[in-house]
Amino acid sequence: MNADKILDVKGLACPMPIVKTKKFIDTMESGQVLEIHATDKGAINDLPAWANSTGHELVKMDEEADVLKFWVKKV
Repeated sequence: MNADKILDVKGLACPMPIVKTKKFIDTMESGQVLEIHATDKGAINDLPAWANSTGHELVKMDEEADVLKFWVKKV
């Protein structure tokens, strides 16, 4: 999956991955995709819930070598 930008929030615990994602996605243009790399297992529930509540689209979610990867399309 192609992303316009990548945000690394590995090593951060809840709620920081969400806080940083919100700040970062606010700088992006509508339709762009942000790839987020996290290690906090809470992100598995938190990021999809945040995307849903803000209207952004969670395009894909994956896990590679203990790194959770999320692709969120900005509305």
